Amino acid sequence: MRETTRIELTAPPLPYYLESGLAEYRPGDRHPSRTDLGVFDLLIVVSGTLHIGENGREWSLGEGDMLMLLPRGYHYAVRPCGEETVFWWAHFDHPEWREVSGTDGAEAQAPGPPFDRPRTIRLPKQARLADPRPAFDRMRRLAEMPIGEGYWEKQQLLFQLLDLLEREAAGSVGTPAARVAERAASLLQQHYREEITNETLGAWLHYHPSYIVRCMKKAYGVTPARYLLQCRIEQARRLLVSTGWPVERIADETGFRYAPYFSACFKRATGMTPLEYRKRHWR
Repeated sequence: MRETTRIELTAPPLPYYLESGLAEYRPGDRHPSRTDLGVFDLLIVVSGTLHIGENGREWSLGEGDMLMLLPRGYHYAVRPCGEETVFWWAHFDHPEWREVSGTDGAEAQAPGPPFDRPRTIRLPKQARLADPRPAFDRMRRLAEMPIGEGYWEKQQLLFQLLDLLEREAAGSVGTPAARVAERAASLLQQHYREEITNETLGAWLHYHPSYIVRCMKKAYGVTPARYLLQCRIEQARRLLVSTGWPVERIADETGFRYAPYFSACFKRATGMTPLEYRKRHWR
């Protein structure tokens, strides 16, 4: 087994998206050097080669390579780009993390949905993505959203992106079943306000509902219905602490429709009623 390094994030809280973009370097350009940036800097190379180092370790990143630079420490350009180099970058924040070195297969944890609670999110420090196109798509959609708009959509896209990277580290991306599970998860995250059944997913994805259920359980460890519930609960948590909306409105906004049903589901998931949760976490 080869040595690996991963970044472990304790959730909750969930990672928080800040900003992103596309960088285009000409020959001779360098990545900026920074000390204690304060946030994670995720890089995914589209073309060319990016030469970069962090705290004494150095990498030459090519097409499809990703690297997670840490909030603390020193990262720097090892040398200038020798060719036109294009890469996506994204900054996100998370207060509880650690960098862990180990071996492939150590401390195995089945990849789970981005809203599972509680859990440890395990991301690769550096990896060559088996299929970088889904990651490119998330990065592109993040960068296209105007500053100050699309708050919820941006957070969702970050969760999807980190979910891809976590499953890459676990070796569960690239298979047909994994791609079906990813498409199903994306649809559930986008349409969590709506009434969605296994048959709905089957019609959207053009697969038999039972096959989609098997794919979701293999990739995420839960059924589509459970995944949808977790999406709704997570959105409800956010609305409870970021708005003063009454429970009835939050129930409607998150797809539960009826406040008593929402309150019962929320208490089973968190151990608190919605109002108790708001009181404890209100800022």
